[in-house]
Amino acid sequence: MTQHIVIKELFDKPIGKKLWVAPMAGVTDRPFRTLCKYFGAGHAVSEMMTADKTLRMSKKSLYRANFDGEIAPISAQIAGSDPQELAEAARYQVANGAQIVDINMGCPAKKVCNKLAGSALLQDEDLVARILDTVVAAVDVPVTLKTRLGYLNGHENIMRVAKRAEEAGIAALALHGRTREDMYLNTARYSLIKDVKSMLNIPVIANGDIDSPEKAKYVLDYTGADAVMIGRAAQGRPWIFREIAHYLETGEYLTAPNIEEVKTVLLGHLSELYEFYGEYSGCRISRKHIAWYTKGLRSSNEFRQNMYKVESTADQYKVVEEYFDHLLAHGEIMSDVQAEAVNLLDH
Repeated sequence: MTQHIVIKELFDKPIGKKLWVAPMAGVTDRPFRTLCKYFGAGHAVSEMMTADKTLRMSKKSLYRANFDGEIAPISAQIAGSDPQELAEAARYQVANGAQIVDINMGCPAKKVCNKLAGSALLQDEDLVARILDTVVAAVDVPVTLKTRLGYLNGHENIMRVAKRAEEAGIAALALHGRTREDMYLNTARYSLIKDVKSMLNIPVIANGDIDSPEKAKYVLDYTGADAVMIGRAAQGRPWIFREIAHYLETGEYLTAPNIEEVKTVLLGHLSELYEFYGEYSGCRISRKHIAWYTKGLRSSNEFRQNMYKVESTADQYKVVEEYFDHLLAHGEIMSDVQAEAVNLLDH
């Protein structure tokens, strides 16, 4: 399959193709990506995987590189600062089943930037160029780029980086509307994403603060982006892709999922996490997902404090099921957060 065909398929007419899952370390594992695709996401990028081959066989890396049974196209994100190491990592992931390789130049985490990886790369445009050229030349599949506006506020260099990426043969650019200095503070700046889109001939995916159907439509309309990438807003709310797709297609809002559906989705997600990670890791990794799903529900803080103490998957599943059964038995229909959202939409 040629690069052109693979990328073209990501932007064909169906609304879902405009909705991408942002790569998030410790979150966008195979079970999460699969769930988001079930709810209408058109594409999902893997968790960030280090290019350091000495860590390739670590337990964490093996989980992140597990694409068994995943809905195509499979996109593997790699991170590092050495062009040759990144090229080798790209070839490894293609051999492992990746149909797209994504380069991380956007992660703001201190432990990543301290190794001159992620968004720290934006400080050295010559190194950025060498990485892009080397990785694109190393594989026969499309190479995409995830990045930010720049490293420091007032020194945004995304216009130069984006143009150089296109010249290197990058197939699509996902752009978070903040600098590394911003981390996740302040608000995403869509004006620069708009400028980048107007300059480039390759697809541009807008990322940052997209947390509702109307926000997704606004960003698509304002920036002219080919798609939007949604990250934190999908944590504990994978149905956001269904809600956005419906709104983009009809201009109407979907009713928020009721407690029965939230229970069903969460328990199904837990089952997939347990099967994927096994007993010990499955129980511990599931805790954050349970916390996200139950945010805003009645007595959820007390429930979570007790849930965190549970040490087995069987007991964890049971306490979650019992919590939702209690809510249903007492007439809970939707969460306080969901009810407030519906009230706002009605007015």
